[in-house]
Amino acid sequence: MTRSLQEFPCLNENLEGSMLSLSQKNKWKKRQYFGECLDTENTPDELIQQWSPPHKQRVVCKGKENEDNLFVVARRPRTRREFSGLSWDSLPDELLLEILSCLPLQDLLRMSRVCKRWHRLVFDESLWHSVDLVGKAQLDQALGQMLTVGVLGLRCPHTCIGEPCFTHTQHLHVHHMDLSSCTVTTLVLGDIISRCRLLENLSLEGLELSDNIVQSLSQNTELVRLNLCGCSGFSPDSLSQILKSCLRLEELNLSWCDFSTDHVKAVVSNLPSNITQLNLSGYRQNLTMEDVKDLVERCPNLVHLDLSVLMKSSSFPILQQLRSLRHLALSRCYQIHPAALADFEKFPELQTLEVYGLVQDTYLPILSKGLPRLQINSRPFSGVARPTGATRRDRSMWGMTCRLVFRP
Repeated sequence: MTRSLQEFPCLNENLEGSMLSLSQKNKWKKRQYFGECLDTENTPDELIQQWSPPHKQRVVCKGKENEDNLFVVARRPRTRREFSGLSWDSLPDELLLEILSCLPLQDLLRMSRVCKRWHRLVFDESLWHSVDLVGKAQLDQALGQMLTVGVLGLRCPHTCIGEPCFTHTQHLHVHHMDLSSCTVTTLVLGDIISRCRLLENLSLEGLELSDNIVQSLSQNTELVRLNLCGCSGFSPDSLSQILKSCLRLEELNLSWCDFSTDHVKAVVSNLPSNITQLNLSGYRQNLTMEDVKDLVERCPNLVHLDLSVLMKSSSFPILQQLRSLRHLALSRCYQIHPAALADFEKFPELQTLEVYGLVQDTYLPILSKGLPRLQINSRPFSGVARPTGATRRDRSMWGMTCRLVFRP
């Protein structure tokens, strides 16, 4: 009975089978069980992996000065910045097109390299309404690509045009085109014109044409303004065909072309009756008084008429029949005596008179005093059917401003 408690082995040692050992074992099992449950059920492993920063990777290096000392280099991890606002990819096409419409031509082409979607949007026909390429020295495949996109207005005078390389045979959508004084072969020009059916304004000033080109022009029945000043290479028959087909013509410039007498006859015999502006200057040997009579009879609504180099004072009574005539050009008509110019007081609607080469500068104030209603020698160059007036410095085309402009 006096045996001390320390002598009991069940209190000093975890004897196998004892109550104390069993209770300790049960506690250890409970801890293991609840730990596994917490690890597998209640712990949000995925969220922890996503939201917690990654573990730092320790790099153990040796010091250069003291090789026995070791130090640890740890790189701070980059935290992900969650963007809560809108991204460019979430914007609809309509809004992106509105943004792209504010960009100039060069920046718009750069945006086409961002991704496939932006490339598709950049070449949407709504952005290529009209293009001004003045200053672009060479145009090859870019011209064909722009025209096939759906360009409605193209201005590229004084440009060297190579091979446009059209990828399809569909008709172009272009309505207004200025190719004045371009360097282009008749084959390439014929390929471009043959794809046009909706032309309303066209300028081919100074170009070498062909019968096929002129016949292709006759398929554009909506033509309103046509400038063929200084052109050559087509026959009177093809000229008659285009005048018979394009009945909506209002402005026509056929000055200083390589015309024979048959060409002039074809013009005055087939002019549409609704023409209001006409330039037939430069045919001193080919235009007769009978031709002038036919011209006045066929086009009684003429407002602007340029017959420089070829008229005589005997034609004034014939021209007086044009009741709506407001602008008349008779420059370098050396067979007209300056005193005969006083007869233009009888023209009730006439506003401007161009008589360059007929009146000396000393006599011009006297003539202006005798014809107070008229502005004399105010327009040195004719603007009939031309896309841009000679005195205008803007980059408009038949009164329209191109949306996309090339900046060299």
